[in-house]
Amino acid sequence: MKVLICGAGIAGLTLAWWLRRGGAEVTIVEKAAGPRSDGYMIDFFGSGYDVAERMGVLGELREIAADIVELVYTDPRGRRAGGLRYASARAVLGGRVLSLMRGGLESVLRSCLDSGVEIRYGTSVAAVRDVPGGVECELTDGTVSRAGLLVGADGIHSAVRGLVFGPEERYLRPLGYHTASYLLRDTGLAEEVGRRAVLVSVPDRQVGIYPTRDGALAAFLVHACPETALPADPRAEIAARYPGMGELAGRVLSHCPQDPYYDCVAQIRMPRWSRGRVVLLGDAAHAVSLMAGQGASMAMGGAYTLAVELLGADTEAALERYERRMRPFALGKQESGRTAAGWMVPHQAWKIAVRNRLSGLAELPGGGAVMGRAFRRLSESVIPAA
Repeated sequence: MKVLICGAGIAGLTLAWWLRRGGAEVTIVEKAAGPRSDGYMIDFFGSGYDVAERMGVLGELREIAADIVELVYTDPRGRRAGGLRYASARAVLGGRVLSLMRGGLESVLRSCLDSGVEIRYGTSVAAVRDVPGGVECELTDGTVSRAGLLVGADGIHSAVRGLVFGPEERYLRPLGYHTASYLLRDTGLAEEVGRRAVLVSVPDRQVGIYPTRDGALAAFLVHACPETALPADPRAEIAARYPGMGELAGRVLSHCPQDPYYDCVAQIRMPRWSRGRVVLLGDAAHAVSLMAGQGASMAMGGAYTLAVELLGADTEAALERYERRMRPFALGKQESGRTAAGWMVPHQAWKIAVRNRLSGLAELPGGGAVMGRAFRRLSESVIPAA
């Protein structure tokens, strides 16, 4: 089987690993000029953790995991308003959780790829035509590639989805927020933050700062915004949206680069994920949004599921079974994301206060059992037990 994957992110790299292991010929095209190191800090558990364990890369992931001991909510004056010890969260998940930079996870997945997988950076898919037994793709570098299957693993703004399934606006469902992230280095701020993840919250806005394994800090910003159109100058937009959030937030914002990652918070909802010999994977098919979390975990779970099906049956039947297995799981995560949005970055001060108090539930008598049930639902895996 010859497979062309568009997108060298978590979904595409994971799929390539499993397909090569099964003997497939795999090429990846990626529009970025080279490997990316940006992205959010993620809590990595559930399906992704299970797949990483089967790939034998948990050791490498533990080496790059951030050593965060506590999540702390503060008000703009720096006063503690709530929090959760990571040890409590890890305990209810049986220790099967890691805090990783998304770019770090991609790096580990890329490093374990078979040398036979070609990754062509600075290249994407420009046109797709059906041909007997597969597809013919015109690439943006002027070449033509034929494959038995084209996989769109190119994210929430998927080029493959646009070419084969139609305009993005048919499927993009904004949740009413914009988000930004970037890495920064500030020795004094790093000492103040220590091994904590600190979130400063006011109605409709939140600034987060997380320590990374190499001493840098990861900034994570979210604010309410009903528009899907992105600003021409994200840095100026951030400066206008986040004033008056206190000293710590101000120091984080002072390091905002000229070109931070910036996007609207949205989900992708589609009636089907495949058409002929083209299939969508990960955020391209079913982005759950950062409000639900687990986008990376879902990407790896979906990639593993798709690979297992492709290596076990004819392509058309495999695509049907992949979607049948993954769709209920993805829909459930999307529903969780829509529910969580109003609590992750509340519109009202009273909701912030309630959220902050509930964050410490696991520390109270009996709270661990309640949190355990909630975390187990969150960590439900699409991957069957080995």
